[in-house]
Amino acid sequence: MNALANLFKRILSGIWKLFTLTRSLVLNVIFIVFFISFIVVLTSDTNKIQVPDRTALVLNLVGDLVEQKHEISPVDAFLTEALGEKEDRPEVLLANVLDVIAKAKNDDRVQILVLQLQGLRSAGLTKLQDVGAALIEFKASGKKVVALGDQFSQDQYYLASYADDIWLNPQGFMLLDGYGRYKMYFKSALEKLAINQHIFRVGTFKSAVEPFLRDDMSAAAKEANELWLNDLWHQYKVDVAKQRGFGIENFDESITTLVEKFTKAKSSFADYALENNWVDQLKSRAQMRDELISMVGENEKGTSYSHIGYKDYLDVTSTNNRALKSSVGTSLNKVAIVVAKGTILDGSQKPGNIGGDSTAKLLRKARLNEKVKAVVLRVDSPGGSAFASEIIRQEIELLKAAGKPVIASMGTYAASGGYWISAPADKIYAAPSTITGSIGIFGMMMTFEDSLGKLGIHTDGVGTTDISGFGPTQPLTKGMSELFQLSINKGYQDFITLVSTNRNMTLAEVDAIAQGRVWSGKKAKELGLVDELGNLTDAVVAAAELAKLDKYDTLLVEKEVSERNKFLQKLMGEAKSIMLSNTSLFSESDLSSPTKINAKPMTQFIAQLQNELNKMNQFNDPQGMYTLCLACSVH
Repeated sequence: MNALANLFKRILSGIWKLFTLTRSLVLNVIFIVFFISFIVVLTSDTNKIQVPDRTALVLNLVGDLVEQKHEISPVDAFLTEALGEKEDRPEVLLANVLDVIAKAKNDDRVQILVLQLQGLRSAGLTKLQDVGAALIEFKASGKKVVALGDQFSQDQYYLASYADDIWLNPQGFMLLDGYGRYKMYFKSALEKLAINQHIFRVGTFKSAVEPFLRDDMSAAAKEANELWLNDLWHQYKVDVAKQRGFGIENFDESITTLVEKFTKAKSSFADYALENNWVDQLKSRAQMRDELISMVGENEKGTSYSHIGYKDYLDVTSTNNRALKSSVGTSLNKVAIVVAKGTILDGSQKPGNIGGDSTAKLLRKARLNEKVKAVVLRVDSPGGSAFASEIIRQEIELLKAAGKPVIASMGTYAASGGYWISAPADKIYAAPSTITGSIGIFGMMMTFEDSLGKLGIHTDGVGTTDISGFGPTQPLTKGMSELFQLSINKGYQDFITLVSTNRNMTLAEVDAIAQGRVWSGKKAKELGLVDELGNLTDAVVAAAELAKLDKYDTLLVEKEVSERNKFLQKLMGEAKSIMLSNTSLFSESDLSSPTKINAKPMTQFIAQLQNELNKMNQFNDPQGMYTLCLACSVH
């Protein structure tokens, strides 16, 4: 017995030693990476990345185009890039893209702009329109824009349509499939699992909870969704047709017409795109590279055309202007910009989501800043927690009471809770393609008494009141159901009263266009839910006018970065930049080779399912009351 015990101890000891050795090895590797980075930064006098004298700026965007990035640790970001790993969901900041295009327009070194968009994922029509407007300004300077690729998705092609010349690989692919809204429905699955769902809602069109009540989309939801989807698709067609110089009838929405044209094009997607005037030329990658060399010359190595990528140009121009930004306009009054992007959740949240406490803190910071005379709340949100939305609304009212005008500027989404926090603004701006409205409310909980019963697990006991022991392992009583529904009814009344008070409408008028129904920004203006159609710049100008400011600066109010993270960001940023230029530890792919996005069907399905479950799992309203538009995304 002792021998067996000793053997067991030796095995455990060996496992522990192996674990300790592995942990030490990993930590040492990380330390070496940091140490090398630190030495390189200390021994380098200047940033080695430079803009060539005659070059092409390559707008090689990789990831989702967003109003605000999710917060990532600078160390994690550095290690991800340093070790050659890919981010799970990379993001590109819209403000950075607009800034880069604006700077390149006036940069004599930049001769042309190359749109290489195969890494661009979701964007939203509103953000695409903002970038399109920036590209028009760029071309107004007399410089050319070229779009190239092996294929174009619908969002990618929207931006490509603003180019003077679109090149597609002869074996390439593009197909514009319009906008759609498709969801997974779980009613039958929940029944098979014996999970009882309890839904409380107000709003004929409040379809956020339908996936748990039905196995298909209701007729009311289809009616509402079809209206705003058609509105957005019409805007897409008008914009693209204008840039390409053809009519909106050129969009092949009929499968019969599409098959006929495709057959005439010898069943080649590339030839179909060329003959249908979607693209201008079919070129191989080598031909694209040679054509660009003829425009801007070769790079230093003589392996490709002279170019600088989006990230490098952003880094160079940001570094060159850092001192200027910190010294100019510090004495001027400010129009503060507070970004509210993502799902609205209770408490403090990291950038990329909206926290009731954290976003209210930013608004309070703007209120207490004597230089801030007006505030623009940039909303890009489908909503979320009703309680968190109300905490933010209360802070907006305090801003107004302090004599500081508030303008709401709606991005891609400003629906449900996104509209709740926009409604009290002195003025609301939306893009024609903004998805807004969805004025409704719901609550949801699941109980598992039947599921547990099948496993032989039961809950029983005694309590001093009718509601003692209430929880997910017991049936929901009729009385508790009535209690929750009454609370939801009041929440809806609070919502439409908020809109009625701030939009100068009667409760009946609000109720007629509420009921959870989704509208486009264009339609919302007709209905009186927004005041003006315009972008963030228009909203800033309006805020300055309301505050009677002749001269002013904008001030982005955001979460403060700790001194530790500031140091790490500087260290990691400079190390990455220098090592990319001087060592072989890091590699940068040829910018003429597009980034591929994993599009395996099973991977997509699993990701979609996980995304649906994650949305429900992150809900944390203290009263379980939500004003959220889950139907607001398009595919």
